[in-house]
Amino acid sequence: MKLYFVRHGLAGQSGDYLNDRERPLTEEGKTKTAKVAQRLGQLGVKFDLILTSPLVRAVQTAEILQKAGLSRKIEQFNPLSPNGNLQDWVQWWQKSDYQREQNAIALVGHEPDLGYWTEMLVWGKFQGKLSVKKAGIIGLEVPNQQNPLGKCQLFLLTAPKWLL
Repeated sequence: MKLYFVRHGLAGQSGDYLNDRERPLTEEGKTKTAKVAQRLGQLGVKFDLILTSPLVRAVQTAEILQKAGLSRKIEQFNPLSPNGNLQDWVQWWQKSDYQREQNAIALVGHEPDLGYWTEMLVWGKFQGKLSVKKAGIIGLEVPNQQNPLGKCQLFLLTAPKWLL
């Protein structure tokens, strides 16, 4: 299965909002994310499902991906909130119907969590080496095994500027 980590686009300044969960994408963030989504579509990237953090900026990013035709289905997934637990996703994945090789899932979330989750899935330990730029993407090949930790293969790591 292909697993894509997508970081939300550029969002408003945290000090401008009483609740960080409500921070939306800026107009620049929406535009850049839409361009990235369009380019991913041109490259043939499609998702069977987009799981997104419930925070506004992540949901908006997921909706932009959907609007670009990359997926028909979006679900909010609380473990993708900041400081979410990778093990919650692993348990969800093990019970899901998305383990098949031909499937592709996008997880829309936040840093530093996306970098941490990637490192745990690829190396089985956190090294603090990987991060995802805003509107950037990481792609992993997830083996069809019970526990994917330390067993995934990185095939894509790119900042938006390399897609545009």
